[in-house]
Amino acid sequence: MGRIKTQLIKRVARDLVKLYGEILTKDFNENDKLLAPHIEVYSKKLRNSLIGCVTRLVKTRKLD
Repeated sequence: MGRIKTQLIKRVARDLVKLYGEILTKDFNENDKLLAPHIEVYSKKLRNSLIGCVTRLVKTRKLD
């Protein structure tokens, strides 16, 4: 079983995928470098949780 993400993380992650979906990749480290200037999160744990959720959304989204 994985960790449960809060509604705040899920909502912000969906918004980031909508805004920056074309530049995001399936790699956590690349997404971390790409999104660092666009998000203002001062907690490393919260930032990593957010980037992880974004990466998971990118991996699981269906390409039309």
